[in-house]
Amino acid sequence: MRWVMGLAMLLSLTATVGAAEQDIELSVGGRTVLATLRTPASMQPETPLVVMTHGTLAHKDMDVIRTLAKALADRGIASLAHTLSLGQDRRKGMYDCATRHDYVTDDAAAEIGAWIRHAQGISRRVYAFGHSRGGNQVARYLAGGASPPLGGAVLLAPVTATAEAALRSSYAATYGKPLEPLLEQATKAVAAGRGGEWMDAPGFIYCRNAVVTARAFASFYGANAGQDTVALVAQLNMPVLVLAASKDAVVPDVATSFATLVGASNGRVQLTTIEDADHFFRDLFAEDAADRIVEFIKQIR
Repeated sequence: MRWVMGLAMLLSLTATVGAAEQDIELSVGGRTVLATLRTPASMQPETPLVVMTHGTLAHKDMDVIRTLAKALADRGIASLAHTLSLGQDRRKGMYDCATRHDYVTDDAAAEIGAWIRHAQGISRRVYAFGHSRGGNQVARYLAGGASPPLGGAVLLAPVTATAEAALRSSYAATYGKPLEPLLEQATKAVAAGRGGEWMDAPGFIYCRNAVVTARAFASFYGANAGQDTVALVAQLNMPVLVLAASKDAVVPDVATSFATLVGASNGRVQLTTIEDADHFFRDLFAEDAADRIVEFIKQIR
């Protein structure tokens, strides 16, 4: 069995040094994608394993992911943190804004799914996790219905429909030119089958003076139902923990957006606000998040 092989490998890694880290590669869609597996010293087939997806243009080694993964390992929970390819092979670090952009939001689903399946060859108890836009992408993947059975999902400061709308409305103030003509150009190109057509944009997400395909621009700036993380979570048939930060200036409405769903879910969706944390749960706030995740997983067991 695959989990037996995975366990044997993990035990060999942890035998002398306790908690272990291992770099892993997978091939997804013709590209090599990277991840780090962190396991506690007592790794067993029943040890919970959290598959972690990062936020916009970020990577598996960013502080919030790395710090939280280590905090989980200290608490006896394994993690598999991966870097989304964003159209690149073996991508590492933050996305270089000087690089052309050709990827769409839904591209993440295939990679998230591949890592979840890989994780299920290691542990019988696998959970999905996403931070910021990664939280929305995890919810999109799970709502798509293609995922094998999971223990549950954890969304850390997930992007909301309101935050996406704010990104569009602030475009002109941020980049000096109105969004609408650019979005219309991109949308028409996609509709005409020219989604790979390159555009010079004054800005794309966090990047100024970006060269971006029409499909990428339309994916991130066109309003669509997939941007409503709350509605996606409402479709799921699994326990979900949403963690909000009281001083989140990036997605300030996480708690208010999910409040009604939490009340109507009969306990399936849980919401915790971590006081004084910002969007990246720096320092000891990652420890607070880890404590809450542990409580959530124990409840499911």
